[in-house]
Amino acid sequence: MKINALNPGQRRAVGFIVLIGCTSLLADMTYEGARSINGPFLKVLGASGTVVGIVAGFGELVGYALRLWSGRISDKSHKYWVILFTGYIINLMSVPLLAFAGYWQLAIILMIAERAGKAIRSPTKDSLLSFAASQTGRGWGFGLHEFMDQLGATLGPLLVSAILYFKSNNFSLAYLVLLVPALGALSVLALAKKIYPRPQDLQIKTVHLEEAPKIFTPAFILFALAAMCVATGYADFSLIAYHLKQHILAKDYWIPALYSLAMLSEAISALVLGRLYDKMGSWALVLALSMSMFFAPLVFLMSFNWAILGMLLWGIGMGAQGSTFKAIISGIVPSQKMASAFGIFDTLYGVAWFAGSACLGYLYDHSLHILVGFSVVIQFIAVLILTLFLVRNKIKNN
Repeated sequence: MKINALNPGQRRAVGFIVLIGCTSLLADMTYEGARSINGPFLKVLGASGTVVGIVAGFGELVGYALRLWSGRISDKSHKYWVILFTGYIINLMSVPLLAFAGYWQLAIILMIAERAGKAIRSPTKDSLLSFAASQTGRGWGFGLHEFMDQLGATLGPLLVSAILYFKSNNFSLAYLVLLVPALGALSVLALAKKIYPRPQDLQIKTVHLEEAPKIFTPAFILFALAAMCVATGYADFSLIAYHLKQHILAKDYWIPALYSLAMLSEAISALVLGRLYDKMGSWALVLALSMSMFFAPLVFLMSFNWAILGMLLWGIGMGAQGSTFKAIISGIVPSQKMASAFGIFDTLYGVAWFAGSACLGYLYDHSLHILVGFSVVIQFIAVLILTLFLVRNKIKNN
């Protein structure tokens, strides 16, 4: 997309997406930097693999289930900026407090609080991005944001890796330093509020005389089912990091560096897949998920060198989920129910992620081969359901 060829409305929309993208970049530096070492940190504090799996899953469950509530409040109140600031403050300030957690039980509370904060602000953020993306193309708009988002997710773990390398695996210092990007994110968000006090005005106004404000259409249900299967079979990085430390496949400072590589893979794939989505539709998602389903055998059964390839595939799948999932949802639900739809979808996704993470954590303590088999099979089922969704529903992407 050439900026100089855009009309004034499109330029404002791109400006908004970039500002929210910068906020997300700094925010992801904060909490993804933390998440890159949460697994090893819990290991140091004495937690088991099952505990790590349950914590990762429960954190995502809280982080997604609360979106059902926050999405409805956003649609009804239209207090977008209040909700965004509340969520971001809880989300980001929980991270540096981990520096003072001396017990895994306390660390868990803060990790869940971080996810809860993200839950409060995510449906509102996605809804506002959908307004702007109506001007730019949904795939490109969400893809650009996800690209910037994952750049932060790349830089954060790299920063943490450097701290652990130079400061002898000092986890507390690593968490504390992440206060800097957290404050930066809140500052950029304040700037976005000043420039765009009414971001809902960015949306292209269209009239659909026959459109009923329904969310649970057959298309929504089928796509949500496919997404839940993906979530169930996808291992959280906390469990992957725990595995790398448990089997001494990598030194502590290499673990966040590997996560950073996966985030870079996610960033690039989100941008590419977002653009492909605008050109070829949701088949771009089928292609990405068909590749990413094979990350588990590479990560859990092979050497560290193969685990690198596995994390690249893991990142491609996450990039697809972060960009095309949102683009598809914004194309199959009415605009007046957008935040609620994102909240419902995220809640279903979170329930599936929790169930899958708990199951994968349990399987990790008993059989890595069964864990891998479960992961691959459930994601293959997701691809089949998604293919059925595409055959039955020709989604208009713009």
